[in-house]
Amino acid sequence: MFRLALHWQLLIGMIFGTILGVTLNITASNRTTTVVRQPGTPSELPRGIDSAAIHDTSGSTVIQYVNDQGEQVKRVVDPVDPQAGVFRSIETLAAVDPAAVAIYETYGMSVAKQVGGWLQRLGGLFLRMLQMVAVPLIITSLLTGVLGLGSSQGLGRMFRRTLTYYICTSMLAITTGLLVVNVVRPGLKDNVVARAHPDAHEAESLINVLFAQLEAMIPKNPFAAVVDSNFLSVIAFTIAFALFTISVGGKTAERIGDAAKAGFDVMMAMTMAIIKLAPLGVFFLIAAVTATQGTSVFMALAWYVVAVAVALAIHSLITLPLILKFIAKRSPVEFFKAMSPALLTAFSSASSNGTLPLTMSSVEERAGISNRTGSFVLPLGATINMDGTALYEAVAVLFIAQLHFERNLEMSEQIVVALTALLASVGAAGIPHAGLVMMAIILNAVGLPLEMQGIILAVDRVLDMCRTSVNVWSDSCGCAVIEAFELADAPKPSTE
Repeated sequence: MFRLALHWQLLIGMIFGTILGVTLNITASNRTTTVVRQPGTPSELPRGIDSAAIHDTSGSTVIQYVNDQGEQVKRVVDPVDPQAGVFRSIETLAAVDPAAVAIYETYGMSVAKQVGGWLQRLGGLFLRMLQMVAVPLIITSLLTGVLGLGSSQGLGRMFRRTLTYYICTSMLAITTGLLVVNVVRPGLKDNVVARAHPDAHEAESLINVLFAQLEAMIPKNPFAAVVDSNFLSVIAFTIAFALFTISVGGKTAERIGDAAKAGFDVMMAMTMAIIKLAPLGVFFLIAAVTATQGTSVFMALAWYVVAVAVALAIHSLITLPLILKFIAKRSPVEFFKAMSPALLTAFSSASSNGTLPLTMSSVEERAGISNRTGSFVLPLGATINMDGTALYEAVAVLFIAQLHFERNLEMSEQIVVALTALLASVGAAGIPHAGLVMMAIILNAVGLPLEMQGIILAVDRVLDMCRTSVNVWSDSCGCAVIEAFELADAPKPSTE
């Protein structure tokens, strides 16, 4: 029976999801509602509210209500409106006026946003299944891979090579981002968001963030780390457990190796079963984003979006393929086809951690990378290798600096941005919007106000999808590079 390849199924799911989302956005994203409390009849209006009027569009939401004191209150939610007092999201309004949000969610939400919310929940079920298998897959796969190395020397060599690759590609990504943003100069264009009143994300010091990563490598309770899906803790403990298993040796090492291999086989079977649902999951996730995302935000931040997209494209379509071609000796086109299920899922979910099970299965089952390489490089990469995030943060900070200072940063300041972005990307979690938390560190390093990062929140979700795909693509290319070196070091069979 004819059956389409998985990457074609995923692509079809993305296309139909986009069509559905865009159709909803165009035809069902406008709604105007008026609600009046009738004396003596039950009403779902919050206590103390007599009447309300809501106008909801894909770009903005206006909520007006009259309380029982006769006072008129107006709340506007618009991610790019530069006026003070305008909220950038429903979530920020909820912290100030929960009654207005209750009115909106009960009476005023457009059909596109209602359907988009349910599509997001359905797509979330697919992500939950991937997250369900992620930790046990990492543990069994990493145990199998490290025990297969046979010695701590082999692990140390692979770790050094992996870390070198991550640092080099992250610096290449950051350099690409800086070059593009210096050429495009998006913050020096005529831009409506320059005077916007943004939201703030609290900054931590870079030392604290990096030390927190070091602390995470020594979990107080390994079982709690497993329950909380604390990837770095799980990885560090699993590697330590495998090394001491090798040290003990004998029948103990043999039994643990057999158990790890059996567990890995079961988890891979479960992962492959979940992957069959990927086209449906991608369909729901993409439809949810396109149904609820207004075009006005992209118009206001067009040059910034262009700068980020061009920089990500250069790194993913030129830099990394060149590394694949000349260092890993792999065909970039063939390797991309092999990794396409993981890349498309990463794009739709914006979570490299959530995509990890699919990335591991694609690397081993489709790209032919050994388990000993994939099981070590990928979990570590999903935790500390963030090429797309590092590039994005560098572009975003220079864009914000151009808006704030009305000039480009000096070369010395850009070097500070590059180094800080490299270190901050190591501390970024593989979850949606994690880069925004790390960005506060870089803003702090070059003396920019932290609240300026709120300017880019309107388009962060879509750009997050793009940079997550680049993160996963870089991790996958790293597997091919490390595998090439490992194969070169393998003892040649005797010809005698």
